[in-house]
Amino acid sequence: MVQQFFLQRKTWIALFLPPTEAFLLNRDEMLGNSHGEPCVMDMRSAVCKQGQFKEAILLDASMHTTMLHARLDHKSLPEAKLAHAHIVQTGFKADTSLDTKLVIAYAKCNTLADAYRLLVEVPNRNVVSWSALIAAYAKHGHSEKALTLYHEMRESSIFPNQFTFASVLQACGGLAALKHGRKAHQEIIRSGFESDGFLGCSLIDMYVKCGRLQDARHVFEKMPQRDVVSWTTMIAAYARPGIVKEAISLFCQMQQTGIQPNQFTFTIVLPACTQIAELENGRQVHVGIIKSGLHCDLLVGSALVDMYVKCGCIEDARTIFNELQERNVISWTTMISGYAQDGHTEEALKLYREMQEAEIQPNQHTFATILPACASSAALEHGKGIHKDIIRSGHQSDVFVGSALVDMYAKCGSLDEARNVFERMDERTVVSWTSMITGYARYGYMDKALELFHKIPSRDAVSWTAMIAGYTHNGFFNEALKFFRQMQLKGMERNSLTFTSILPACSNLASLKNGKELHEDIIKSGLQSDPIVGNALIDMYAKCGIIEDAQKVFNNMTERVAESWNAMIVGFAMHGCGNKAIKLFEQMEQCGTKPNHITFVGILSACCHAGLVDDGRHYFKCMSQNYQITPTVEHCGCMVDLLGRAGCLDEAEEFVNKMPIKPDATLWGSLLGACKIHTNIELGERVAEHLFELEPTNASYYVMLSNIYAAAGRWDDVEKLRTIMKARVVVKMPGCSWIEVNGKVHTFLVGDNSHPQLQKIYAELERLSGQIKEAGYVPKTNYALRDVEEEHKENILSIHSEKLAIVFGLINTLPGKPIQIVKNLRVCGDCHSAIKFISKIAVREIVVRDNKRFHHFKDGQCSCRDYW
Repeated sequence: MVQQFFLQRKTWIALFLPPTEAFLLNRDEMLGNSHGEPCVMDMRSAVCKQGQFKEAILLDASMHTTMLHARLDHKSLPEAKLAHAHIVQTGFKADTSLDTKLVIAYAKCNTLADAYRLLVEVPNRNVVSWSALIAAYAKHGHSEKALTLYHEMRESSIFPNQFTFASVLQACGGLAALKHGRKAHQEIIRSGFESDGFLGCSLIDMYVKCGRLQDARHVFEKMPQRDVVSWTTMIAAYARPGIVKEAISLFCQMQQTGIQPNQFTFTIVLPACTQIAELENGRQVHVGIIKSGLHCDLLVGSALVDMYVKCGCIEDARTIFNELQERNVISWTTMISGYAQDGHTEEALKLYREMQEAEIQPNQHTFATILPACASSAALEHGKGIHKDIIRSGHQSDVFVGSALVDMYAKCGSLDEARNVFERMDERTVVSWTSMITGYARYGYMDKALELFHKIPSRDAVSWTAMIAGYTHNGFFNEALKFFRQMQLKGMERNSLTFTSILPACSNLASLKNGKELHEDIIKSGLQSDPIVGNALIDMYAKCGIIEDAQKVFNNMTERVAESWNAMIVGFAMHGCGNKAIKLFEQMEQCGTKPNHITFVGILSACCHAGLVDDGRHYFKCMSQNYQITPTVEHCGCMVDLLGRAGCLDEAEEFVNKMPIKPDATLWGSLLGACKIHTNIELGERVAEHLFELEPTNASYYVMLSNIYAAAGRWDDVEKLRTIMKARVVVKMPGCSWIEVNGKVHTFLVGDNSHPQLQKIYAELERLSGQIKEAGYVPKTNYALRDVEEEHKENILSIHSEKLAIVFGLINTLPGKPIQIVKNLRVCGDCHSAIKFISKIAVREIVVRDNKRFHHFKDGQCSCRDYW
């Protein structure tokens, strides 16, 4: 019998331990150890010699149980299965605690089906084993099964403890099962666990997930003792859009009560500050972190970096990042993201390389962050290198990384590479499809974009919007409107991006009818308070000639960002309202909104169109002195235009020669335009030389120089220019004007003879020409660039496209209704003069938008006061 005991012991020890450990344990237990302590062999030999075989068996069972407990404590699935198998094979009768521990082991290893079978099989089930299994099901998202188990437990007359209730509440929260949650709450109260802090936090969490924030707050307020965990749980409940200020308020209350925040509290309250751009509160939290000594904590440090990045304080973020004693992939990615989003591409790429040198392996979020940086700066070679890193790290199958790669290649112009990545993707999201469509649209391949659009398995608002944006971007404004109408008919929900993509189409067509309909749609969609949509509406109304409606939209905005002020200032500039633009700029400063480079382009343009030379000079200096904005070629162009129009041609030329940046064609073009206004041939010729070198095929510059020669009667030079244009194959863009009547856009070219109402238009034009001549109109034949008889010049001028469009409007609209037309080129001086007379004779307000600005004609006067 003794030999049998020893044989059995050696067998189960071998089963439970690795070979080396089993040998050593056998040796120690059988032979004793160097300290002279009694071994199992000694103890059992003594018992057996006395004939007490029953006691020897009990001793062996005790050691057997101890070994099983020790093995299950490792919480390893293979070890749990080995222990379970041994119990079954040997017929060993485990005690209740061992049964419970085996259930727990299976549950914690997520082998839930095995755990449940074992629970059903064991004779002595207790609250611990039930709770462990309920907790496992709740933890792994099987909330319904967790609640089912809870009901089975109650039917088995097992009374729940605090841990059971915590898991049940977690399951209720996962299902948003408020009814079950309230019932569990009542049972907690009846069980006397209401004052338990752990359960209090679980109740708060459950009510929050069920959408009952007030009930959660009620539980919190009734807690007899609130510790850092309960405060943090409640703060987390409020740290969401719309109510985040209450989270910050609770954080302040927590500190006032003397409860010290821990690292989890800080990692919740810092993003709360970020949500509402509360930089000052964020800085105060930072001070508290330093005082608590948690500034070196990795999680807290990463949250600080993220807060400063999202509040636009990239330098502060970098300081925190540099001070971190330990950095993980999250902190590195956060800092890289900050640089990438702030436009510091080189810094983002440099940090990415430093991350690799630090032997921190980028994850899918890192790649999805750094690739847009390559896309924004067209850093194709860097992007290709990162693509190789992605393949080496095995993240090429990640759908977000794949979409970022498609976007990067598309924005860098490598459409074939983008398509290759797209075609190799195992899974494609709407982002993947949209990135490829947007790539084609960006480079004008709308046919390929449309082909791909029709292949999308499930088209949503994002994909429809991408197509609308593509058509608008490529100048297919009518197609964009048609696509938008199709989207409406499909019942697709339009978002802010949809409206900001389609409104510019209305702006470019000057389609006020469509623009107003879109405004109504925006109000119905509840997006009128969105600042980005508001900005697009301001731009649309301004470009459709209704500056008053643009101002109404601006005045009604509940939230104004810098872009909102810019849109209104630029609108005033287009309409020649220089003083209104200046007044608005001053209001912008008073409201604390910092002007940016676009603001100054707008204000300088406003000064230019209104002839406010001294104000223009002031704002140009103010830009760099007060706001540290370095003037760009656009700002300099505005100054040249301002000085040139005012007749300060020498100052304008000197300004160009002293510029720290190289003048572009647009800037030289402004100076040439000024030479045309003031008929300065000598300067005009010098400027034209620069322009012909920079853009030898741009017809507008040849036309302006021709105008200067024609005005001076130098017809030989006009003909020479025509010869040069023919030799260089320079094609003049024909003048084109259009008008919207009853929702339809009608287009006219100079001398147009294709319109269905051709005869009516020319008959009315002839009648009107006679009337305005009687009223004092004298044709400005110097604008007819032909060395022909005066009468022929008059005929050439009379059939300009803007006159044809205006006459069509007079014929097809009710008397007294304002007429609005758009011209693709600058309105000529003769047409400007004629339209003033037409507005008085026809008793109509006529609004003309050319490629420079708006002219509002009324009662024989123009809003530009002939300064244009």
